[in-house]
Amino acid sequence: MRGVLQHQETIEVRTPGRGFVELSREVAQVVAASRVRTGVALVFSTHTSAGLVIQENADPSVRRDFAAWLARLAPDGDPRYEHDEEGPDDMSAHLKSAVTRTSESIPIVDGRLALGTWQGLFLVEHRAAPHVRRLVVHVTGEP
Repeated sequence: MRGVLQHQETIEVRTPGRGFVELSREVAQVVAASRVRTGVALVFSTHTSAGLVIQENADPSVRRDFAAWLARLAPDGDPRYEHDEEGPDDMSAHLKSAVTRTSESIPIVDGRLALGTWQGLFLVEHRAAPHVRRLVVHVTGEP
């Protein structure tokens, strides 16, 4: 019987403001450091105004269309929002975060993330201004 490995790291991502930041390479490095060959990587965002998505990583128009859809779904400065302490993008960022995800789980196969050919893991910054975002990456599985 093989033992189960556990490995956890926190990574910081500096965002340029609203938009997508691909994390696939950084998370793959955490997986490599874990020595897990078969298992799962859980990526968790510790924020309520940014989210995670697995999405197309080849054609940037997919991300532009996704961002435009989010903007229509939860527009900045909607007068119906009560929460606006940090500006007109405050509540809209929280709503967009609810539509994206707080965490993503990705299988590990042969020591690598099992993302599809056209898939990438992205942090979606929903705030207009740059932020530093912290993500906890927890890897578990067999060597």
